[in-house]
Amino acid sequence: MEHRTHWAIKQINFELHSAGEQSLLELHELKELRMNSYDRARMYKARTKACHDAQIVKKEYVKGKKVLFFNSRLKLFPSKLRSRWSGPYTITEVFPYGAYEISQDGHTSFKVNGRRLKPDYEGFPSDEPIFVNLLDMHHQFDLP
Repeated sequence: MEHRTHWAIKQINFELHSAGEQSLLELHELKELRMNSYDRARMYKARTKACHDAQIVKKEYVKGKKVLFFNSRLKLFPSKLRSRWSGPYTITEVFPYGAYEISQDGHTSFKVNGRRLKPDYEGFPSDEPIFVNLLDMHHQFDLP
């Protein structure tokens, strides 16, 4: 009887040792998988940042150029569809680090960050509206 219990205890101890080695191997494998995922995430972020930075266009304005000003504090008529771009303003002075001084039609000038400006495109000057007949356009593209 003692022999059987001694054999059973020895067998259990042996299995515990192999189970411990197995759990250590699994822990190392998990650590390796985690490190690989961190590396992949870092590479993905770097690629995404490079793509994003390639799309950014640096805007530099010169003195005398017409710009629109984004006024985030203007809440006279709260509405989702109302444009917050006001202007056109004229750049009166250019400061370093993206600061500009703008004024509108000789009024007092004020300093703003260049991120709150965008170029003013005045569009096409037209005094009378242009009417296009869709039937004429359709006949223009007919084959002979």
